[in-house]
Amino acid sequence: MLLTLIFPPPPSIFMAAMSVISFTSLANAGFSELRGKHMQYSKFWNFNSSQKSAEKKQQIPQLSGRTGMLILYAPAFLAALSCLLFFPHHSTRHLLLSSALTLHFLKRLLEVQFVHSYSGGMSIDTAIPISLSYFLSTATMIYGQNLTQGLPEPPIDLKEPGILLFLIGISGNFYHHCILSKMRSKGDKEYKIPKGGLFELVICPHYFFEIMGFVGVSCISQTLYAFSFAMGTALYLTGRSCATRKWYLSKFKEFPQTVKALIPYVL
Repeated sequence: MLLTLIFPPPPSIFMAAMSVISFTSLANAGFSELRGKHMQYSKFWNFNSSQKSAEKKQQIPQLSGRTGMLILYAPAFLAALSCLLFFPHHSTRHLLLSSALTLHFLKRLLEVQFVHSYSGGMSIDTAIPISLSYFLSTATMIYGQNLTQGLPEPPIDLKEPGILLFLIGISGNFYHHCILSKMRSKGDKEYKIPKGGLFELVICPHYFFEIMGFVGVSCISQTLYAFSFAMGTALYLTGRSCATRKWYLSKFKEFPQTVKALIPYVL
């Protein structure tokens, strides 16, 4: 069944290794979130720090939230844009994949500059691994697509559903990021319970749509690496969503118990 949905995996040790590494590292990060070991950004930027870890953290260069986010997304955007503009595309699918990744990270950079409100910073030892992950996954996904040249197309073509999922994903993600940004006045760094859109049902609808966007990208690509990255991303954001819900429950006594973490009425 799987082979009807993806290109035959190329005889590349690099691609096989990257598929395993991407999935396992992202999945492990998601389980770490569930265990209370959080990536130190956003509301978890100063979370559960002991005195010893706090002293250690003071020795690590700290970035503003905006600068940290720019470092996260800029290398991946440049990688995708370079592939889109300067490398030949052997198929419509290849062109669509490069375009989708470029659009995704361009959107993220524009949101960082013009949409997001920031309540904290980001340590450089958090920014660099995440940035490297995005950069490597983007470059690897496009490289893996290039290796499909000359291979038979998958029996089930998911390009068009993939485009639809991707567009819904980035639109829903952007919409809910805008809702979050409007909750704070200028200079306000206090968190509030989000209202509006799917925030009435889940606390992380922006993650739900981000997962949808990457599932769309994997359907456009239809390579083993793209699907492994999308599944790993889904597991990480699921863990992060559950941790976020737990954080809101601990901070706000009035937080509605009916509001789930990621999937309406389910999780």
